[in-house]
This record gives sequence, C-alpha cells and structure tokens, in this order.
Amino acid sequence: MTDLLMSWGTAVIHLLIQPYYYIALIFIALYYRRQVLLERKLIHVKLHSWGRETWRTAWSGLVVGLPVSLAAVALGVSLPAAAVGCIWVTSLVLMLFRVRYLCFAYSIGVLGIVQFVLNFFPESGQSGFLGTAIGALRGMDIPALLILAGLLHLAEALLARWQGARLATPLFLAGKRGKVVGGYRLEAFWPLPLFLLIPAGTGTGDLPWQPLLGGGLGVVSLPVIIGFSGMTQSMLPERKAARTAGQLLIYSSVLLGLAALAAWWSPLTLVAALAALLLHEGLSWYSALQERSLSPIFVHPPAGRKVLAVLPGSPAQEMGILPGEILLKVNGVLLTEAAQLHEALRMNPAFCKLEVQNRAGESKYLQRPIYDGDHHQLGMILVPDPDGLVTAEAKPSNIFSIIGMKTGTRSRSLPPTSLSRTKPAAGDTKQEPAGS
Repeated sequence: MTDLLMSWGTAVIHLLIQPYYYIALIFIALYYRRQVLLERKLIHVKLHSWGRETWRTAWSGLVVGLPVSLAAVALGVSLPAAAVGCIWVTSLVLMLFRVRYLCFAYSIGVLGIVQFVLNFFPESGQSGFLGTAIGALRGMDIPALLILAGLLHLAEALLARWQGARLATPLFLAGKRGKVVGGYRLEAFWPLPLFLLIPAGTGTGDLPWQPLLGGGLGVVSLPVIIGFSGMTQSMLPERKAARTAGQLLIYSSVLLGLAALAAWWSPLTLVAALAALLLHEGLSWYSALQERSLSPIFVHPPAGRKVLAVLPGSPAQEMGILPGEILLKVNGVLLTEAAQLHEALRMNPAFCKLEVQNRAGESKYLQRPIYDGDHHQLGMILVPDPDGLVTAEAKPSNIFSIIGMKTGTRSRSLPPTSLSRTKPAAGDTKQEPAGS
C-alpha cells in the first residue's frame, strides 16, 4: 500500500507537469468566454460569467474525477504511460471535426478499431516516436478503457442532471417557417483528472488485491474532458437536461455491459468499440429527430409576452418569475407587443404590478417597488419577435469558432412589411435608415 500511495503521488506530479490538463482548462475557459459574447450579442446582457462557470466546472470535475478514479483502480483498469499521448492526440484530431467529438468514448472507440487493424500486421520492431506509439497502442486494454468510458458517461449523466439546466444559453433561432423563435443551447464540458493503473507485467509489483481487469502496481495520470451538447426549442432547459441525462444513463449501461463482455471474450472488442461510436451518434441523431418532431414553445401568444430567461439576482427572479411563463399585464396594460413592457413600466416609475400566467396556465399577481439601477425589463429576457433581425446558428460549436471568439450570429434582412414602415411620408425630406 505504501508503494501504491507513492505511485499516486508521482502520478499527481506528472499530471501537473504534463500540458493536457491545462489544455482542457484553457479550452473550457475559451468556450465560456465565447458563450458570454454570444449572450451579449443576442440579449445585450450576460447571463453567465465565464470565470465563474470555468471555476464551477473545474471543481466539479475534481469532485467527480476522484470516485471515477477509485472505481477504475478497484476494477484494475490499466493504461501504459505512453498511451496517454495517443488518447489525447486522437481526441484533438477528432475535435477538429466537431467539438462534441472531444469525448473519451469516441477516442477509445477509434483506437480500438485501429488496434484491431494493427493485429493483422506483425510487429515490425520500429524504433523512435512511431514505434513507441504503435507499441503503446498494441498494449492498450481496450475493453477495460471502454469500461472506463462507461463510468465517465455515468458521471456525465449525473453532471448533466445536476448542472445542465444552469449552464443553458438562451438563443434566438430561425424557425421552420422563417420566423424567429426562442430556444436554448445546453452545452457543457468538465475536465476530469483521472488516475489509472499501469498494466501488469511491466516491471511493477502486484496489487494487494486481485483486480478484475488485471492492472499492476503503479498509477498513471490521464486528464480527460467529458461533456454533452444539445439544443432545444420545444422543452424547458430543466426537462431537456433531465432527458439528456436519462439517455446518457442508458448509453453508459449498454456500453458497460458490452465492454464487460469484451473483457471476458476478446473477439467482442471490435463490437464494443463500434458500439461506443455508433450508439453515441445515435443519441445525437435521436435528440435532433425529437426536436424536429415537436413544435417550438418559446413563441409569443396572441395576448401577453412569453419569458425566455430570467437574469440571476434580478427583480424578476426575486418575484419568482420563471422561464416559460407569460407576462399578461403590467400596471393594468395588456401586452401585445414587446415595446409595451417598457412603456407600461414607465407609467409608474416607483412601483409595478404584474399579472403572470404560470406554466400550468394559472394567473398569479405580483408587485414590487422599482429602484434606481434595476434592469429596464426587471431582468426578464422575452422571447424574440417573429421578425427579429439577429439569430444564432443552430449547429453545434466548432473549435475554430471557439478560438476565434466567433459567436455564429446572423443578421436577417427586414421583411417587406417592416421596410414599408420605414418609407418617408409624402413631403418628407429626411429618411431614417431601415431598422433604426
């Protein structure tokens, strides 16, 4: 046990020396920084703080990484030290295609397929970097690492259920019929510092217990990034996060079962590796299919204005207004246009009375003093008008947009009805620009 604890200390030092964990933190900080820029572009105020969200995901990853590491060590999941670089290189290459491919299951699935192909070729005894990489790849216990991927997705399901709705970003999206609707992007990442055993028979001693997967005495550090990505126009963030967590839980259970069978009978390794890739892609396809089959809920009713989001610490949050509720009347004025909200609040600059329809269709009556410095809409972000001019892209983020801080917003051209309102009346000599 003393030797095992000493190897843990050495692995922690290696974690701090290697660049991979810092790459994960920088990527997550850049992502949340871009999220703040997107919020300012669409709703003209930041709903999240990129520093606070980075810190939240960092300590959450530490909290979750410890039990996952303990479970992996207890099971005997092992990894050659040289294979850490193979996993990270694969992850970074996959991330160039889509950010959601930055997933441990994708990396191990791809490496499992590559290892299967390498088994058809005899060992060439190459030296240098390439020989080291091929040797590390041949020595990887793919079934054990797929079991680890299942454990990571179990942790991901718990984090998505715990923090997913809190990290959601409100969006203005182009709907199916060309009208602008409200929606949410639920996309979050967590860096996990993992510690795995060194494979048995590599010059190390035996463990003080008999592991199921045959790891040897010694620990190696493996920082990974877990996360999920989704978009919804038809569900509240809490429901979407709960549904995503349930799907991830089913995926992790299936992957754990297939990986355990592959550990028992090695010919199933390729099947488990392919399942890690295809089932994960199936989840993304099924989620998109669900969204296309449902009608958007973040649209304005004929009377009243629907709330898309509420700023933290705002008067609206203090009064208990929730996303998805409908603001019917303000100071007795029935709202039929977004501009009426500000005008109705100015009728009594010191006090406001609201009639709000909750998600169950019941009315509630709220009132509150208005203080200097309060948000001009009490901290409510309303669903966009159908003819809004700025929308966000519905496609997932990519690494180049995150590094370049590109928000992916688009400016729409004014519809003909809006253009006609900007034409000067007869005898006018001055014309205001469209959209002013």
